[in-house]
Amino acid sequence: MIEAPENYIRKKSSTIPFGYEIDENHKGFLKPVPDQLESLEHVSHLVYNKAISLAEGVQILENKTNRSLSRMGLKKLVDKKYEEGLGNKSKSLLDRF
Repeated sequence: MIEAPENYIRKKSSTIPFGYEIDENHKGFLKPVPDQLESLEHVSHLVYNKAISLAEGVQILENKTNRSLSRMGLKKLVDKKYEEGLGNKSKSLLDRF
């Protein structure tokens, strides 16, 4: 089995996740893009705490990173990141409004 370089993830489909890019030197793995991951972390936190909407979060990410992400894509990432912190409450971000 081929070992992934540190912080790389295995490519699972044709879709490249937000915060990663193809690395020609390591076939089958995706290289992290620190600026995109930091922006995603910041925006996810703001969306989770209801400081900004999903639409505003998507716009901020597109302006900062020049990569597009749908509102539902951002919602899915926020739900996944914070689902353990929701306890017995609904796991969906939209159900909290």
